[in-house]
Amino acid sequence: QVQLVESGGGLVQPGGSLRLSCAASESIFSIYVMGWYRQAPGKERELVAAITVIGSTNYADSVKGRFTVSRDNVKNTIYLQMNSLKPEDTAVYYCHAYARGVDYWGKGTLVTVSS
Repeated sequence: QVQLVESGGGLVQPGGSLRLSCAASESIFSIYVMGWYRQAPGKERELVAAITVIGSTNYADSVKGRFTVSRDNVKNTIYLQMNSLKPEDTAVYYCHAYARGVDYWGKGTLVTVSS
């Protein structure tokens, strides 16, 4: 199975930045799509950003222009650069991969945006 390990979460002030990382246990060149989801307290998990093996990206409307998803095939890692963070971005962020017809999830990393 594909194992995913997130890092980079923490506490940041509004307007600040964070960079999340997700390391995969196999070559992400063989993984059809990878991305980031988030779940805020009392809300359903939602897609934040995704990137395919050919580099196509998708973003939630709420993060367009502020977040950037990228991938490094050598390091088997994807990233989520988060700028201009808002309190509404507070959530547990989960790394996701879709490979060979199966969904895989990381354990999540908490991002808190607060003064």
